[in-house]
Amino acid sequence: MEGVGTLALAALVWVGVHVGIAGTAVRRAAVARLGENGFRIGFSVLSVAAIFFLVRSYGASGTTVLWTAPEWLRWLLALVMLAAFVLFAASVSAPNPTMAGGERALGGEARGVQRITRHPMLWSFALWAAVHMLGNGDTASLLFFGAFGVTALAGMPSIDAKVAAREPEAWSRFAARTSILPFGAIAAGRNRLDLAELGWKPWAIGLALWAVLLAFHRTLFGVPAVLPG
Repeated sequence: MEGVGTLALAALVWVGVHVGIAGTAVRRAAVARLGENGFRIGFSVLSVAAIFFLVRSYGASGTTVLWTAPEWLRWLLALVMLAAFVLFAASVSAPNPTMAGGERALGGEARGVQRITRHPMLWSFALWAAVHMLGNGDTASLLFFGAFGVTALAGMPSIDAKVAAREPEAWSRFAARTSILPFGAIAAGRNRLDLAELGWKPWAIGLALWAVLLAFHRTLFGVPAVLPG
C-alpha cells in the first residue's frame, strides 16, 4: 500500500523522539551540552517536525480496513472520549507535580484529579488514541494513533522518574498517595474519591468540547464521530 512505509517510519520517529530522548541518557547528555533552555528549544523544534511528518504521512497513506466497529461500540467509545475530555480539562484546571509548573503541588495533599491519577493529561491522550484505533479499525489509524498512545503511556513512568530524581522526599510522599493507573490508589486504600474537589469547570469544559466534536467531527475531519457515513 502506497505511503504505509512512510507512515510507519513517521510513527517510529515520533515515538523515538519522545521515548528515546525524553527522560533518557540522551536527554541528560544534550542538557549537559546545550543547557536546559537550549535542550527545550531543540526538543520543541524536533517535536514539531516529527508531528508534522506524522500527520502529513497519515494523510497521504493508503490503508486496509481490518474491522468495522458496530454502532453500539462507537457510542461506547464516544462516552470514553467524554471521560478523556474531562480528564484533559481537569489536568489544566489545577497544578499537578507531573506537569510543568506544578512542583508546588508536591508538598500538599493529593486532591481533585490527583486522587484518580497523577497523569490526567497523558491518560486523556491515551484514551483518545485507543478510541480512534478501535473505532477506525484500519492499518493507518493503528500506526498513527498508536504512536500517540505509546508515547502517552511510556511518558508516565518517565515523568515520574524525572520528578522523583529532582525531589526524592516530596515525591515519595506524593507517590504513596497517588497512582499512575486511574483509581489505583483509591482501590488500594491509599486515597479516596472526592469528585466535588474537581469543581464544575472540568465537567463543563469537558462536556462542551465533547459536544462540539460530536457535532462537528465530520466537518472538521471528514468522518462522523459515531454514526456511519
